[in-house]
Amino acid sequence: MMTSVDTDLIRVLADPLRLQIVTLLARETLCTTHLVEETGAKQTNLSNHLRVLREAGVVETEPCGRFTYYRLKPDVIAQLAGQFADLAERARTAAENKRACP
Repeated sequence: MMTSVDTDLIRVLADPLRLQIVTLLARETLCTTHLVEETGAKQTNLSNHLRVLREAGVVETEPCGRFTYYRLKPDVIAQLAGQFADLAERARTAAENKRACP
């Protein structure tokens, strides 16, 4: 039985650097320069990860002069958390269900 958890979003967030970026953006809106300083990643690598997060709908951008700021979209994270909460609740209610072996 398939669950309702968004596996594509899990794959996006499974990368350690992308998860670090999301964690940083949960605290404040940051530009690429800030993210390079905080993560220690090379700018090109960081930009590629930010593109993946943007395409997945996890972050949004805000141009500010020659800089681009990134902001976490909390509703996307909340939706994923809700999917995991639903999965956990199903597991609780199904704890007594056991399929008999043939």
